[in-house]
Amino acid sequence: MKTGGRLDAAIEILTDIETNHRPVSEALKDWGTKHRFAGSGDRAAIGNLVYDSLRKRSSIGWRMGAESPRALVLGTYVWTWGQGLAGLDAALAEPHAPAPLSDDERTRLGTDDGLADAPDPVRGDYPAWLETAFLRVFGDDAAAEGAALATRAPVDLRANALKSTRDKALKALEETGAVAGRLSPVAIRVPVPGGPGRAPHIESEPAYLKGHVEIQDEGSQIAALVAAAFGGSQILDLCAGGGGKTLALAAAFDNKGQIYAYDDDKRRMKDIFDRLKRSGVHDVQVRTPGKTDVLADLAGRMDLVLVDSPCTGTGTWRRRPDAKWRLTEAALEARMAEQDAVLDEAVRFVRPGGRLVYVTCSVLADENEDRIADFLIRHPDFTLIEPLSGLAKTDPATAAALARFVRRNERVAPVLRLSPATAGTDGFFVAVLEAAA
Repeated sequence: MKTGGRLDAAIEILTDIETNHRPVSEALKDWGTKHRFAGSGDRAAIGNLVYDSLRKRSSIGWRMGAESPRALVLGTYVWTWGQGLAGLDAALAEPHAPAPLSDDERTRLGTDDGLADAPDPVRGDYPAWLETAFLRVFGDDAAAEGAALATRAPVDLRANALKSTRDKALKALEETGAVAGRLSPVAIRVPVPGGPGRAPHIESEPAYLKGHVEIQDEGSQIAALVAAAFGGSQILDLCAGGGGKTLALAAAFDNKGQIYAYDDDKRRMKDIFDRLKRSGVHDVQVRTPGKTDVLADLAGRMDLVLVDSPCTGTGTWRRRPDAKWRLTEAALEARMAEQDAVLDEAVRFVRPGGRLVYVTCSVLADENEDRIADFLIRHPDFTLIEPLSGLAKTDPATAAALARFVRRNERVAPVLRLSPATAGTDGFFVAVLEAAA
């Protein structure tokens, strides 16, 4: 397919998403099934156009005077992909391309300072109803933080210490352009190309197939490192899902001790067994929900309980840009109720003097600081402690690098907050609570 055809396909897919309220991945898959003539390069380029259009929907819509699929795709090609009007004109002259530009479109696409008077949610490409929430967390940096969440995310990997080292993994992945991560000592980052370029298919790499690396955002790795640094031989990952943090904990503890992995929705755990086997993990016992309380025997015994809480996922908008435009106030309130419930559930497993580590991939204080503040009112026998105090003993260099991401405010202090703008990771929040001895 030529570029014009790719532009037209992206408009068609965005129209399908808008009209039928479908997830992006589903719409892209269906389009590919119906257009089998499109090669892998075509599908990658079309997917990039769709995702980039959604990442910057608000700012492009502001500059174009409309958020229609056509306006978003044209603006993405000219501004985000840097092809300019000349490049767009050439593409529109090709067969199967969208209709030629109107006079208004041409004027708007030729304007360079279209965001000069735009409000923060437009410049930051986040929903307007979240403006107060973003200002509360980020202050004057709200637009910049939102804009960072509207960029493409790199592919982050964790070198699996049970089977390899980061240096060996980097050598094995040399052809992908992999480099060492900035903060986590086991992080590897594979840059992603811009425009129509395709990211390397890591799942096909021998290093991945042999379990030498796992796909995991560096922020998620840091959350696991912070938790693991507090030690203990009995650990419960209460919201294990696919097992990313479970595997990271097992590697950090060198397969020693006992880790229990659980999730209240067994469907989220469908990949965990294959991942455990591939990674060479032996100290994890997976428990799936059933008719009886499958965790009853763990009550009051855990040195460490990790709560990777359900959340809105606002910190993952780089990877799931459609999610930010689907998010509603009702959904946020539902997540907050779930967070309170899972924190209260976690309490029964923490031994006296044990730790509870609360993690979200959200940047909203409603789901982070507020949940911890309310938890401490309900459970005054818990104390919030320095999140890096364990890591400062086991890995002082990493703790020192992370220290600038520790945040303090009038309600909750101290906590760890990471974001694409500050740390180059997904948005993550980590709080460490200690039970009375």
